[in-house]
Amino acid sequence: MTENTAPGRPGIDLPDARGRTGLDRQGRDLTGNPRVRIHDVEVLACDWSVLRRTTFDYQHSDGHWSRERRETYDRGDGATILLYDPDRRTVLLTRQFRLPAYVNGHPDGMLLETAAGLLDGDDPQEAIRREAEEETGRTVHEVEHVFDAYMSPGSVTERLSFFAAPYDGSAPGADTAGVADEGEDITVVELPFTEALALIRNGAIADAKTIMLLQWAALEGPFGHR
Repeated sequence: MTENTAPGRPGIDLPDARGRTGLDRQGRDLTGNPRVRIHDVEVLACDWSVLRRTTFDYQHSDGHWSRERRETYDRGDGATILLYDPDRRTVLLTRQFRLPAYVNGHPDGMLLETAAGLLDGDDPQEAIRREAEEETGRTVHEVEHVFDAYMSPGSVTERLSFFAAPYDGSAPGADTAGVADEGEDITVVELPFTEALALIRNGAIADAKTIMLLQWAALEGPFGHR
């Protein structure tokens, strides 16, 4: 019996580890900006996320064209939520290990954050309810959509949907949470809102999405003046 050794590239004409093909077609048909002409899209890696290198022609403000090449990291879109108790003036955050922060100078990689996660094909509101329960042990029903933002538009494609919702701080809650099968080991942290703001100033909260939601809460959210 002869083994099939037909050539193929995972994620392109062969399924990758997640069963995906055609990953090199992402972005080839974009026409929204007449000053951008996509020339080629290459898949450099496709494990859980996808790293692409796109070659395109760009027309500058003075009219001349140049050939550009950029890498984009596609991990899918996500959502995050600030859980708050307006009566007790507290917020519910999570603490977990983040390797990228650890290798880039964070003392221990343990970041204080708002609950968050990838959409995984769900509607953003459905996804954030799921993530809030998984990461904090709290069931969230009605959520408020605050805004959407590209978190690192120079290289990462992710668009994050920001939400907020009240929680009942008087009800018992878990101290730890997370999905063990996904390697999550999350500590649930309840803080007075003023203390959370102070942790931004001294650098103890260094996560962008968390800073954005806390500042929204102070300016026009539940702890601001609407």
